[in-house]
Amino acid sequence: MNSFIGTYECKADAKGRLMIPAVLKKQLSSALQDGFVLKRAVFQPCLELYPMSEWNKMMEKLNKLNRFKKKNNDFIRRFTAGVKIVEVDSAGRLLIPKDLIGFSGISKEVVLASAVNILEIWDKNKYEQAIDDAASDFADLAEEVMGQDEDDNGLS
Repeated sequence: MNSFIGTYECKADAKGRLMIPAVLKKQLSSALQDGFVLKRAVFQPCLELYPMSEWNKMMEKLNKLNRFKKKNNDFIRRFTAGVKIVEVDSAGRLLIPKDLIGFSGISKEVVLASAVNILEIWDKNKYEQAIDDAASDFADLAEEVMGQDEDDNGLS
């Protein structure tokens, strides 16, 4: 499993191409050959970049859902809406399709943020707003998610 580290700022050109920062490109090196899947995030107005190996793991999970249950079928449809296969070109750029730029509101200033095994791609202003909005609740969230006793299968 890939585990990415860091938050990086970059710029998108008029065609929606991002120059991947060198330090991040190095972290992505093992996935560059296989390509990536780019999709809308579920909870935030950003995009998620999955290395193909991570996307395949996610598809294995989705493939186990019973498609004859409407809820499952609806989830799969919405989860995969707008999904695109993308590659980093020889110049180190990633092209974001126009429909996904529209969803995420990405303009010129962009943030690439690690999210364990995927990368989130944000419009810089929206990213900063999301971080500011979550700041006051983060201590409580950290305690709830990470502060469980070992008996509760927590990570402490």
